[in-house]
Amino acid sequence: MTAEMSRPGSRSLLIAGGGLPSLALALALKQAHGPALAVTVIDPGAADPARHRGRAYALAAGGRRMLAQLGLWPRVAEAAEPITEMVISDSRLADPVRPVFLTFGREDADSRAADEPFAHMVEAEPLAAALAEACRAAGVSFVAAGVVRAMPEGAGIRAVLTTGDSMRGDLLVAADGAASRLREAARIGWVGWSYPQVGIVATIGHTRPHAGRAFEHFLPAGPFAILPLRDGGALGHRSSIVWTERSDAAEALLSGAPDEVLAEIERRFTLDLGALALEHGPSRHPLAFGIARAFRAERLALLGDAAHVIHPIAGQGLNLGLADAAALAEAMTGALRLGLDPGSPDVLRAYERARRFDSFAMAAATDGLNRLFSNDALPLRLARDLGLGIVDRLPGLKRFFIGEAAAARGSRPRLMRGEAL
Repeated sequence: MTAEMSRPGSRSLLIAGGGLPSLALALALKQAHGPALAVTVIDPGAADPARHRGRAYALAAGGRRMLAQLGLWPRVAEAAEPITEMVISDSRLADPVRPVFLTFGREDADSRAADEPFAHMVEAEPLAAALAEACRAAGVSFVAAGVVRAMPEGAGIRAVLTTGDSMRGDLLVAADGAASRLREAARIGWVGWSYPQVGIVATIGHTRPHAGRAFEHFLPAGPFAILPLRDGGALGHRSSIVWTERSDAAEALLSGAPDEVLAEIERRFTLDLGALALEHGPSRHPLAFGIARAFRAERLALLGDAAHVIHPIAGQGLNLGLADAAALAEAMTGALRLGLDPGSPDVLRAYERARRFDSFAMAAATDGLNRLFSNDALPLRLARDLGLGIVDRLPGLKRFFIGEAAAARGSRPRLMRGEAL
C-alpha cells in the first residue's frame, strides 16, 4: 500500500531527474509563478552538487542569458572562464607538425556578438550548487527517490516512487536520462545507436596561461578538445579535456599508472601550455546518438538526455537541455497565466514544436561532423581540410558559424534571449 504525497499550490509539476536542465526548469517556473505552482524535483541525489565533480561544460551565449535572467549568472561567473578564441587543427597523432586550418576570434563575430565570448567554460559542480540553492530559496521541493512508473489519471498524472509513496501532478517531466524508463513506459520510440568511441574527460593543470583559447585537434580516432578553465590548481592554470577515442583502444590507454595516462595525454596536448599535471580524472563515458520519435505523451514531457543524446564534438549537450527547459517553461507559463491546464495537449504540442526540429538538426550535424573527422581516409582528409581553409578565409561564413555556436540565430525561447517569461 502506498502513501500519497502532495504539495500545496493550485497547480503542480513533477520533475523526474535532477540534472542541470531539470533544476533550471524548476527554478524558472517557481520564480515566475511562486505559490501558484508547486514544483517538485524527484531524484536520489538532486540536491548533491558533488555528483557533478570533475565535469565542465561549454555554456553558449543563450544559456548565459538564461542564467542571467534567472539571477544566477553573477554567482556562476565566478567559476566561469570565457572562450575568446577557438583554434582547429587536423593531423595524425605521429605527425611532427599540426597545421592550423581554422581559427575563430572575437574580431570574426558580427556586431551583435563581438562584445561577448563565444561561450564560457563552466564547471558543473559550482553550477549545480548555485541552481540547487536558488531552487530551495524559491520554494522548489526535493524528494530523494526515483520514479518507478507513472500513470495518467484524467486531468493529472500519478508518479509511483521507489519509496513506495506516490505523487500526483498536472504534468510529469521525464528527465531521467538517455535510458529513460518513463519514455519507454510511455511507448515513445527511440532512434539511436552507439558509436565505437568513448569520451574521456579530465582536468589538466599546466604551467602557462591559456589566455581563453580553446583547441580542437582532429585525430583519426576522434577530436581531442582542450577547453580553458579558471586559473588554479598546483601549476597555476587549468584546462578541461574532452578526448574522443576508439572504444577498443581506450581500455589500454587508460589502464596504466597515472604517469602513463598523463604521457598519452601529453602526446595529444598542445605544447603551448607548458608542463602538465593530471588534476582530476580521467573518467570514461560511452558515446551515442539518439533522439525520441516524440517529445511528449499524455501528461508527460521529455527533457534533456531523455529526449536527445548527441556526440560531444560541438559541446552542445548542456545547451540543448537548457533550451528544452526554457521552451517548456515558456509553454507552461502561457497556459498558467490564462488559467489553463499546464499539462494539456496544447501545451505539450507547443513544446514539441519548439524543440524537436532544433534537437534533430543539432544531433544530425554532430553525427555528420564526427563521421567526417573521425577517420583517416585520405580523400576525406583533403576535402575537410580544404573546407576548413575556405571557411577561415571567408568572414561571412565565420560570422554564420559563430552565431550558430553562440545560439544567437533563429527562433529561441524568451529565456535564451535574456527576456523574462
